[in-house]
Parts: sequence; C-alpha cells; structure tokens
Amino acid sequence: MKPFGRVANFYYMETNRNKFDNSPEDIQDQASVDGNPETDTIPSEEDEVTKLTKELEIQKDKYLRLVAEFDNFKRRNAKERMELIQTAGKDVIISMLDVLDDCDRAEKQINTDDPEQIKVGVQLVFNKLRTTLQSNGLKPMDSIDTDFDVHKHEAIAEVPVEDKNKKGKAIDEIVKGYYLNDKLIRFAKVIVGK
Repeated sequence: MKPFGRVANFYYMETNRNKFDNSPEDIQDQASVDGNPETDTIPSEEDEVTKLTKELEIQKDKYLRLVAEFDNFKRRNAKERMELIQTAGKDVIISMLDVLDDCDRAEKQINTDDPEQIKVGVQLVFNKLRTTLQSNGLKPMDSIDTDFDVHKHEAIAEVPVEDKNKKGKAIDEIVKGYYLNDKLIRFAKVIVGK
C-alpha cells in the first residue's frame, strides 16, 4: 500500500504542478490570456524603470513649481511689507495736516500787536494737536502723586519730602509718558520723593 501511495502522490504533484511551482515560465503562462506573450506579459524591469522615471519627473516638476510659487509669495510678501512700512503713518500724517495748517496761520498772526490773540491762537493749535493725537490712540500717562513704578517711570532724581505720604511717589514730572492704544511707548521721567 505504501508504494501505491507514493505513486499517487507523485502523480498528483505532476498534474497540479502549476499550483505548487512558481517558476517564471509558469507565471508567464498563467498571465497569458489570449496566447500572445508580447501583449499579456507581466511588466518587465525596463517598463518599471520607465514608469518610475515618469513618476519621478512629474514629482520633480511639481516640486519645482511649488518652490517657484513659494519664492513668488516671499517676494510679493516682502514688497507688500515694505509698502506697509513706508505708508504706516499715512493716516496720522493726514490728520496732522490740519494742525500744520493752523500752525502756519498762527505764524502769520505773530506779527500782530495783540498778545492775547496770539495766546488764544497758540492754545487752539495745541488743543487741536492733542485732540488729533488722542483720536489716533495716544493717551498721556498720569504720573504725579502716583507710586513710583519701574515699568512706567524713569527716576531722574530723588528729593527729600516732609510729607510721609509722598515718599516713594512721583512728586514732579519732567517728561510726560505716553500710551499708544494702551501700550506704553514712552516712559515718564519723574522726580521721586524720599
């Protein structure tokens, strides 16, 4: 019974050889549908290389286009930024032109003999200047009789004071401090009591 079993196994293996043997010839035979090996074969290595080369060229082209687009974006952004920096104060300057016109008128009136008119004209110009700057976000800092704060004040001098409530406080303001849209843009220079 054993010899018969071996022969049966051998016969079974031979008849079903394509299922167990994956030689290139067998694969090519299996891939062939209409019997024409030139049209129905598995792609050769040359075809794979050509395909991969084309894909590489496509990706390379996309990459070069992306780099060029990014360079254009950087140039355009730098140009817009320079224009913005150059014209950043345009609105403030335009609003200050009215004050400049008033200064020109006041300068013409200096030659008059009435000092009261000159004083009133100069005061009007100063008020208009302050109003224009405040409308653009400038706000003066109140420093006198406030506690000395190194984040807002710059101490010019310390002077002795008799009143104990004024010790450590700004008793005089040499240069006024300013905020622009609630951001400190200039420290106040003050004299501090000790």
